[in-house]
Amino acid sequence: MSQDGKKGENQSHPASEANKAIQNDRHLLSEEDIYLFNQGNHFQLYEKMGARLVKQKGLEGAVFSVWAPNAARVCVIGDFNGWDKESHPLRPREQSGLWEGFIPGIKNGDVYKYHIISRVQNYRVNKADPFALCYEAPPLTASVAWELEYQWRDQEWMDKRGPRNAPEAPMIIYEVHIGSWRRVPEDDNRPLTYRELAPVLAEYITRMGFTHVEFLPITEHPFYGSWGYQTVGYFAPTRRYGTPQDLMYLIDYLHQKGIGVILDWVPSHFPSDEHGLGYFDGTHLFEHADPRQGFHPDWKSDIFNYGRQEVISFLISSALFWLDKYHVDGLRVDAVASMLYLDYSRKQGEWVPNRYGGRENLEAIAFLRRLNEEINRNYPQAMTIAEESTAWPMVSRNTYIGGLGFDMKWDMGWMHDTLEYMSQAPVYRSYHHSKLNFRMLYAFHENYVLPLSHDEVVHGKGSLLGKMPGDPWQKFANLRLLFGNMFAQPGKKLIFMGAEFGQEAEWNHDQSLDWHLLNNPLHSGLQRWVEDLNRMYQREPALHELDFTAGGFEWIDCNDSRQSTLSLIRRGCAAGDLMIVVFNFTPVPRLNYRIGAPRAGVWREVINSDAKDYGGSGWGTMGGVTAAPVPFHGRPYSITMALPPLAVIFFKNEEEEL
Repeated sequence: MSQDGKKGENQSHPASEANKAIQNDRHLLSEEDIYLFNQGNHFQLYEKMGARLVKQKGLEGAVFSVWAPNAARVCVIGDFNGWDKESHPLRPREQSGLWEGFIPGIKNGDVYKYHIISRVQNYRVNKADPFALCYEAPPLTASVAWELEYQWRDQEWMDKRGPRNAPEAPMIIYEVHIGSWRRVPEDDNRPLTYRELAPVLAEYITRMGFTHVEFLPITEHPFYGSWGYQTVGYFAPTRRYGTPQDLMYLIDYLHQKGIGVILDWVPSHFPSDEHGLGYFDGTHLFEHADPRQGFHPDWKSDIFNYGRQEVISFLISSALFWLDKYHVDGLRVDAVASMLYLDYSRKQGEWVPNRYGGRENLEAIAFLRRLNEEINRNYPQAMTIAEESTAWPMVSRNTYIGGLGFDMKWDMGWMHDTLEYMSQAPVYRSYHHSKLNFRMLYAFHENYVLPLSHDEVVHGKGSLLGKMPGDPWQKFANLRLLFGNMFAQPGKKLIFMGAEFGQEAEWNHDQSLDWHLLNNPLHSGLQRWVEDLNRMYQREPALHELDFTAGGFEWIDCNDSRQSTLSLIRRGCAAGDLMIVVFNFTPVPRLNYRIGAPRAGVWREVINSDAKDYGGSGWGTMGGVTAAPVPFHGRPYSITMALPPLAVIFFKNEEEEL
């Protein structure tokens, strides 16, 4: 347990003697390490900095390395020396700003901090290690010396994951906050640990047919209510749910079950807690000094100085660390828009233009490009996904043609437009029809993920089910329709936990999801609908192979605003691999509803959201319809159906007759 400020007897060898003992040791930072770090080109700093447990000449101990260029003195304090602020000083490495030293007797699990005395106004502070591999469990804030040894068993997944993350692969992401997916009410309502979570989450994801899980940030964070987005430990998973090896076990287990793992990663800002990165050595080291550049008005947090080369080494090392040591399959980069624009959430006069007088953050742009280049170079089978909410061009295009280099980008426009449309009472939807079809004007400008994320069920926004209009039956029908729209659209899919079964209450990070709702047939029917959508999406190439290509999508009729209907075609790579999807966004059944069809033959009803198994009324086409040689909608054939109320039907062309 940390006891900052408590001074006791010096319980270990004098630090200066220990440093002499390893003066020429390979565990110290080399001149090349220092040069690359200062140049912004060292991306394996997790192998070199922090507390590295070693054995040298029979002495067990640790080499400590920390960046504090404006410090006059840096000492390591901890339980091992009674938190004595004088006994274990580090030595500076030339003019690099790095401090380093060996302390014997340090063991795995020992707690420590750095006591820093600044050259600036004799500022003194106890700081956690920016490169710590482990922290104490909050609310304690000290770093913990830790070994990352673990026997992985996911080699089969790692060898074959490339095709699972490829643009033509089906991808349905289940977004999860570990601390509130499921809790243990009989044990003081505590969250599941990483190891407890592994089998139950893997079984659920497998049964539901999701392909990947995305965890809200698991990097160590002092304020639980930030959901991990206020990070202090860029190389350490939160101890709230277990040790680093426990998290490795969770990821390993998911991989063995064929489930990809994506982590939310936050290089955009960090909290100002005293033990964290802010004002680290008595100066604004990681962040900009000017609050117009270094303070985020939305989150009241500090913004990284992307023009400082050591910060670039730090952040890219963090990204590669999770891909290397924890075998994660991708990073979803948070709040990219806030990084790209110097005037993000700022009024005139509250921001500093770039050297050309513009609002673009040139240093952040260069950082993001370099980040994606290094990830692609070192882990080409991994992916990066940008949460970017503006029309910044070529976010998911290669850097060599001027893009930012991400593999995918969240389509926030689709999410906002679709939820706004779906929240309207059906009688008014005809006036908002453009919210449904506008997306196809830009749908292939980027490689999109369609997100129904945690951001839409917090801060008074209510649940997805709560946004739907009408009586209870209509609310569930509308939510099934919303999910059907998502799966018919080009792009990969993301659903936040609980939405798949109709969580009624707004998400609360301190409570478990309301799993008891599945005792209600409407909730269990919705869950079954999402499961079947997931299975169909993976099974049908027409729904995923050309998610990022205009050839994979075609409207049949997108202009029937009077009846609030839509019809479209999805295509796969193989000739003739196509599906028709038809929507009715009103509670009025459409009898003898005719649409054009590109081919003759039988169009089998693959899935219908109004089926009784899903909680619907049971309207449909009795298994399918046969195309007639009657031209319609510019097509040589047409099909006629009974279009159910507040429903979507997916059809597939088949050769055989009914």
